[in-house]
Amino acid sequence: MRLRHLAMALSNLPPHPQRDASLEQYATEGDFAARWIAEIVEQGDLETGTRVVDLGAGNGILGIGCLLAGADSVLLVEQDPQCVHEYEGVEWLIGDVKGWSGTDVDLVIMNPPWGVQIAMADRPFLEAAFSSEARVIYLLHSAKASHIENLAKSFDWGGEVVLSGSFRLPAKYEHHSSHQGMTEVAVWRFKRN
Repeated sequence: MRLRHLAMALSNLPPHPQRDASLEQYATEGDFAARWIAEIVEQGDLETGTRVVDLGAGNGILGIGCLLAGADSVLLVEQDPQCVHEYEGVEWLIGDVKGWSGTDVDLVIMNPPWGVQIAMADRPFLEAAFSSEARVIYLLHSAKASHIENLAKSFDWGGEVVLSGSFRLPAKYEHHSSHQGMTEVAVWRFKRN
C-alpha cells in the first residue's frame, strides 16, 4: 500500500475519543502513523506472518496500520472501552496493559502515556514490552525523555531513534491553555542484545 493511501485509510478510522486526561489520550495522526509504519516496513520488521501487539492502542491506528501493511495478526490492548470499534482482522484486549500475557508477538508498537499527568505512567507499558517475547519494539515518546534507553538496557534491549517529528496536541482537556500545542517526538526501535 502506498504511503499516501495508508495515511488516508488511517485518517478515516473512527476518531480516538480522548476523554480522560489522566490516561494521556492523544490521537496519533494518520500521516505520522503512516510514516512510522513505512519506517517499520523499510527496517524489514513487518512482513507476512508478523504478529503485532499495539499497547495503549487508543483507536488502534498503529496496529491497524501494521495490518494494512501486511501483518498476519494484530492485538490492540487498550484500557478505555470507548475506543473500541469493529475492524476486520484485529482483536481487542480491553483492560490494563498488565493483563497482556506478552506471548504470541513478534512486534510491539506503542504510543503510551508519557508520564506527564501521572509520574511514570509509561513504565507498565515499557516493562510489558521489554518482558515480552517480541523480537522488535517500536515506541513513540517525547524527544526529551531521558530514561528510555537505560530502562531498555536493564532488560537487555538496545535501541536507536529511527524517526523524529512534531506531534500535534489539540486542546482537548481543561488544563490546556492554547488551541493547539506541538511537541517534538522520537520513534525508538529496540532489539534484544
